[in-house]
Amino acid sequence: MELEPSPLARPFPDMPEIGGATPRIARAHYKDWDRCDLTYVELAEGTAVAGVFTRNVCCSSEVELGRDNIMQGQARALIVNAGNSNAFTGYRGREAVEAIMDQVAAHLGCPREQIFVSSTGVIGVPLPKDRARAGIEAVLGSDPCSWEEAAQTIGTTDTFAKGATAQAVVGDKTVTLAAIIKGSGMIAPNMATMLGYIFTDAAIEPAFLQGLLSAANERAFSCITVDSDTSTSDTVLAFATGRAGNAPLSSFDDPGADAFAAALGELCRELAQLVVRDGEGATKFISVEISGAVDDVSARRIGLAVANSPLVKTAIAGEDANWGRVVMAVGKAGEPADRDRLSIGFGGIWAARNGQPLADYNEAPVAAHLKGEEVAIQIDLGLGEGRATVWTFDLTHGYISINADYRS
Repeated sequence: MELEPSPLARPFPDMPEIGGATPRIARAHYKDWDRCDLTYVELAEGTAVAGVFTRNVCCSSEVELGRDNIMQGQARALIVNAGNSNAFTGYRGREAVEAIMDQVAAHLGCPREQIFVSSTGVIGVPLPKDRARAGIEAVLGSDPCSWEEAAQTIGTTDTFAKGATAQAVVGDKTVTLAAIIKGSGMIAPNMATMLGYIFTDAAIEPAFLQGLLSAANERAFSCITVDSDTSTSDTVLAFATGRAGNAPLSSFDDPGADAFAAALGELCRELAQLVVRDGEGATKFISVEISGAVDDVSARRIGLAVANSPLVKTAIAGEDANWGRVVMAVGKAGEPADRDRLSIGFGGIWAARNGQPLADYNEAPVAAHLKGEEVAIQIDLGLGEGRATVWTFDLTHGYISINADYRS
């Protein structure tokens, strides 16, 4: 199924090389398509790794093994299979992943636990071992590729390649981050998002890297939703090769730790928003801005309730300033809210304040705002200092068309 690029697409950035991280791609022929579908990134010895994974209890063997392997804190390679999620495939799926890990570990001469595998695509079809084996053989002998080619290869229903880059000064060294991500449907992370991979040449202790990634996730990947569906395969991994030569970061007391954390946070935010911009059938990028909640956690839950509402999303698709649907979604969230303190606005223009429509409300500028590609919904609960922003997109006929034909 050939998909038109999302109207909200962003061009792939000029991505730098990362010392100690070498991407390659190959054709494993997981599906009947004429494209590369296996990505391999070889990592230098001593590369630290951190990760966040889906909370879907029907997760894939790749996720289960990844959770176990992340505990030892080191990585030598990443393999990503596109076209087959290998989820809900029992012992056959696990054997396929373990075979890939063994094959790559033997090539690199490292423990199997330092090989990380992700798969994405159709659920319920075991990953074919023979194709995986041949694909790994091919990719190990292939030439290095660009990050853009790697980003294209990990995609499924994505309509554009997604990447981001950042830099930070750590001590007396400038460190670089480069990241690729895929995802456009089955996205309500509840932990992380789709498949995302961050590479940096900074030297960082694994435990500190894990803390930084988890914190960035809470403010980025866990604040987006496409369709309220949490994937069986969602994974974000961060790899730090140490090739920049900085003194290893182990806490926020180290020089440059704050700068690196800020760069990582902004990078993750950019990646998360790129996924929303490629939401299946998307025509509008929506920010749901919550203030006045009892705390930040409550604010995010309310934001997600609004962002996941089909009635809100279809109203935005139809450019209808139906703020009553927003009121409904706030009320159903199960979080503290007071009808008589609630205020609703669009694009910075308040339609209702303190539980009542404004007497002088003029819908014309709101209607003009809704005609744009970027829409902002403001919600003030008037209860406390809790704040959050959640990102989503409108619900159109395109989403139905893509998912009705997904397996074809």
